[in-house]
Amino acid sequence: MKEKIAIIDSLGAHGSSFHFYVFGQAKGLSKSGLDVSIYTNNVTNNPHYERVKFYQYYKNIFASNSKLISGFRYICGSLFSLFHARFSGVKICNYHLFHVNVLVLFDFLLTKMLMMKVVYTIHDVISFENANSSQKISNFIYNNADKILTHNNFSKEIFTKKYNKVLTEIDIVPHGNYLPFLNIKTDKLKSRARLRIPKDKKVLLFFGIIKQVKGLEVLLNALKDVISVNQDIILVIAGRVWKNDFSIYQKIIDDNNLSDYCIIHNRWILHEEVNDYYASADLVVLPYKRIYQSGVLLMSMSYERAVLVSDLPPLTEVVQDMKTGFVFESENPKSLSKKLNIIFADTNKLEEVRVNGFNYIKSKYNWLEIGKETKKSYQSIL
Repeated sequence: MKEKIAIIDSLGAHGSSFHFYVFGQAKGLSKSGLDVSIYTNNVTNNPHYERVKFYQYYKNIFASNSKLISGFRYICGSLFSLFHARFSGVKICNYHLFHVNVLVLFDFLLTKMLMMKVVYTIHDVISFENANSSQKISNFIYNNADKILTHNNFSKEIFTKKYNKVLTEIDIVPHGNYLPFLNIKTDKLKSRARLRIPKDKKVLLFFGIIKQVKGLEVLLNALKDVISVNQDIILVIAGRVWKNDFSIYQKIIDDNNLSDYCIIHNRWILHEEVNDYYASADLVVLPYKRIYQSGVLLMSMSYERAVLVSDLPPLTEVVQDMKTGFVFESENPKSLSKKLNIIFADTNKLEEVRVNGFNYIKSKYNWLEIGKETKKSYQSIL
């Protein structure tokens, strides 16, 4: 009899591409011989994978502005999901955490009460989004969880320093690539035409939700030195501001006369548009100041785009400078502008690095291999 695993994911396709992570994890686990059930919200569509069951018990949890109503709906979703999982024979519930609050505690207590194991995949060790994440609740649930998963050595080190009294075993399981979910477009000119991006420019792409930790100001401050050498470069900024103020970035653009070199799409990017943004880009730039793992990085490389990243350990675990991508010194506009000028002075090297990067994440970050690693973690607690 196959072991039954539940992936509890209330976020799903709401406001991001996170559901692709869950789908990749589910596919990898099912291919490794486990019975998998996904419990998520009603805005996430069923991927219809073989041997993966799909349930939408978290109904309308994002539909209300009232925290009380949203919390009540969330609790109802957890009650339906966890009781269904228990009576379906599930032994392990895998949760994905970005921050910790009382709802996370509720899920933990109910899962334990129902005699199921708890595994946490921790995406943000220290939350970027919720300064009110409770240290006491975090210590309690992490100490009593059955297994903790992080994506890389950096996240594991940060976790063990912050939660130095937590004795729960931590395993490293990488974030997989996005290849199973992409319909890659290779016609750069058609994609640029659809997005009204000039066909004759070298296009830098900054993609994703604009948070302060993403370092967009570093890129803008570097751009003025880049265009003095490369007049044909244009920066496309694609993504909406979240808990941030775009006027900060607009001031840098205005003060440095960069308007003619920037295309700003400060909005939610529709799923059907994502292909065109990546197809239009010559280079994706991730000038991050703080990160634990980057879905945008793996998404960019999955779309066969060359990447330029800051030298943060979670990024350089994936990107080797001048081989699988390009690297500059974090929060240093001069280092970034210098690297950009080097890159566009040798387009043959840019193409070589682009191909190398794609081949690397295709093999190294394969969901089938990740499924096998995750299964080993589960087996150690059964």
